[in-house]
Amino acid sequence: MSTQSTQYELTGRTGQKQRTRAALVLAARDLVAAGVSPTVEEAASAAEISRTTAYRYFPNQRALLVAAHPETGASSMLSADPPVDAPGRLTEVIREFTRVIVQTEAQQRTMLRLSLEATDEERAALPLRQGRAIGWIEEALAPLSDRLSEEAIHSLALAIRSAVGIEALAWMTDVAGLSRDDAAELMSWSAQAMLQAAAHGNPPPIPQVG
Repeated sequence: MSTQSTQYELTGRTGQKQRTRAALVLAARDLVAAGVSPTVEEAASAAEISRTTAYRYFPNQRALLVAAHPETGASSMLSADPPVDAPGRLTEVIREFTRVIVQTEAQQRTMLRLSLEATDEERAALPLRQGRAIGWIEEALAPLSDRLSEEAIHSLALAIRSAVGIEALAWMTDVAGLSRDDAAELMSWSAQAMLQAAAHGNPPPIPQVG
């Protein structure tokens, strides 16, 4: 959210402003789900809000689409009573992660396109690049801490993330021609294969930072 729009929303009739912003975001999400990358004007029209008002919340299309991304506030993808073993925990996390990706595919694809078109500074601010999935995967891999270092577990999480998510789904469905169910199964298999390799003495290389 831009500084200007943030200041506007925090002054005056904040309750009404929050409802107006929510209406614009919902309209944008509905349009994205229908295959449209809406402009601020299009979202305003769909929400029956004036263009002038809409621009007070979202100064440009990119800001609107970032807000419309299907964020999840979940700190974990594990169930309330997760398995104790790493393979079982990873199965849970990848299943739930891929379910969310498929369920919100249109929005995810829009964010992926924005990421590819963005500058380095813009890309760092996009929800797709916040690394939430890495944390979810690392939590699944926690039982490996008696065999792998923290750095090795992080590297393994990076490797698994490279094989799951919207990027992998787009390639498998658009290029390889798989169904979404088959793509989800293949992503899960890839994650387990990497886990088994690391657990049996062949962990991924640890990236050199800097």
